[in-house]
Amino acid sequence: MGNESSKESSSSSLERRGSRVSRMRQKLRLDRHHLHRLYRHRSGSASVNSSASSYNKLLDAEDFAGIALLTLISAEMKFKDKWLACVSFGEQTFRSEISDSTDKPVWNSEKKLLLEKNGPHVARISVFETNRLSRNNLVGYCEINLLEFLTRDLDSDYEVFDLLDPSTPNVVAGNICLSCSIEDPTETEKSFARRILSIVDYNDNGKLSFSEFSSLIDAFGNQVAAEKKEELFKAADVNGDDEVTVDELAALLAVQQEKEPIMTCCPVCGETLEVSDKLNNMIHLTLCFDEGTGNQVMTGGFLTDKQASYGWLFKLSEWAHVSSYDVGLNAGSSASHILVIDRRTRRLVEELIDQKIILSMRALYQSKVGLGIIGKGAKELLQSISEKQGRQMSSLESAKDISKFVEFFKDQINLADIKHPLEHFKTFNEFFVRELKPGARPIAYMDDDSVAVCAADCRLTAFKSVDDSLRFWIKGRKFSIQGLLGQETCSNAFIGGTLVIFRLAPQDYHRFHAPVTGTMEKFINIPGCLYTVNPIAVNSKYCNVFTENKRVVTVISTAEFGKVAFVAIGATMVGSITFSKEEGDHVKKGDELGYFSFGGSTVICVFEKDSIEIDEDLLANSARSLETLVSVGMKLGVSKKASNHRPPNLESCVLKD
Repeated sequence: MGNESSKESSSSSLERRGSRVSRMRQKLRLDRHHLHRLYRHRSGSASVNSSASSYNKLLDAEDFAGIALLTLISAEMKFKDKWLACVSFGEQTFRSEISDSTDKPVWNSEKKLLLEKNGPHVARISVFETNRLSRNNLVGYCEINLLEFLTRDLDSDYEVFDLLDPSTPNVVAGNICLSCSIEDPTETEKSFARRILSIVDYNDNGKLSFSEFSSLIDAFGNQVAAEKKEELFKAADVNGDDEVTVDELAALLAVQQEKEPIMTCCPVCGETLEVSDKLNNMIHLTLCFDEGTGNQVMTGGFLTDKQASYGWLFKLSEWAHVSSYDVGLNAGSSASHILVIDRRTRRLVEELIDQKIILSMRALYQSKVGLGIIGKGAKELLQSISEKQGRQMSSLESAKDISKFVEFFKDQINLADIKHPLEHFKTFNEFFVRELKPGARPIAYMDDDSVAVCAADCRLTAFKSVDDSLRFWIKGRKFSIQGLLGQETCSNAFIGGTLVIFRLAPQDYHRFHAPVTGTMEKFINIPGCLYTVNPIAVNSKYCNVFTENKRVVTVISTAEFGKVAFVAIGATMVGSITFSKEEGDHVKKGDELGYFSFGGSTVICVFEKDSIEIDEDLLANSARSLETLVSVGMKLGVSKKASNHRPPNLESCVLKD
């Protein structure tokens, strides 16, 4: 009987210990649904975003700049509302809780951000009023270079920044108070230990008994460590009081990770930890256990501030798969939102398009039914609509639409760059083909013709060959260089050449410029359709946008790159393609070549095979089916003829004393 009772006691003890470990693991995984969103791309194809979480790639020690603890403390706004703040950094966005109705919201929300020497440095802080069901309204924003901020000599632990009104240049909508500091590695280990201890400390005395310590080791899942519990406990219990404090636990974890790691997988997300990679283990655990100082931790799992700011109506549509957010090829519900990466800030940006237009484009270009409609008169209808819209946008009555257009795209049109004030434009088309102030678009390496530059303010994709473009971007079944350039222009030198696509959205500056220095050759007009050049159509297998649309083809003959084919492609709502240069004109890179009237449009440049080495960041983004937001004059690539004399990458240069 006694033996039977002993067995029952032992069994119930094991059950209690098992349930205790289960409860601990459950506590550790409270935020796992957030982490699932961050890791959701891991099992996808190579073209899909694989770095949605900042700790999803391995870093070299040379590229590690630290972990910044950014805290949004409070703000002062010009009117009362319920306020939401978002932080966008690289390919991540985080949001605070919504404040009470006030003109002085207080959040005390914080987030740890991984800083890389060659990674994103600029964080964008956006403040939204939350009075709408589907989408909240952006009221003010600021951009902060975190590396520069962290190196300043500040008199206080926080700093106040002006929030700029996105609708009006140089107008302040309020201010925001924030702090930012580099996480100390020792404090990181202590905060991690503190978090662990708070979960396993069942009697809340701030210390671990052997029983609690044993449950902790079991939860780590390391069988070797589990067999050495008593040895580890004695090693941790430095003062011999049969209890382990926060400092003792932190010291044990630090020492053991160096010698014989206790943790072989992350207790929060289950990710396997490489035993020999202390740096990346520290980064992973620090960001996974983002508990900080006890302030409100911001909610993550978003790609852009627009996504983070959407209300419950959008969340319902996302849940129902009517719309979704993703990086890569735009098909199905993913075609609801177009994400591009800003080359300057290295931040994901959502392209603004009216939802009714998106739905119509999905119906027309992403289905066989739409293909049938296109084949039964829709081409002629698009032509007719575009011509009619072009005439309307050139009428005096169209001027009233300028302010509405600017308001809709208020976050994506910089009015300070425009040469003339809005009142100067008598028609909408005059505004659409607006000029910029001198110097608004500096040309990279202006005196070095071996460097090619971006031809437009646009969303850019670049591919070493047509085969790459068909793999990652263009899904039309009949795309070819011959079909794009036409028989009169295409030569064998262009077959297998490098392809660069500059896609202009309606909100962009619509004048296009010479990417290289050289002489203009003959202009060839090729008639065609006016399909949209939006990725929803380009990524569709049901139509061939670039080879069927109306376009003008010319060639720039250069000393550094050989011949460069330059193709200006019309699109839906584009009234006309106008060139300001003629055959025989000599152009310097950065010179204006012409402009598109109202609508979206595209320029494609084809370089001869093995004539240019495109910048690596542009190729890498394109290989993920991700467009890069660039401006006229930004560096595009270097002539392979001049590869031995190519200019240095200034972003990677380090100044030393």
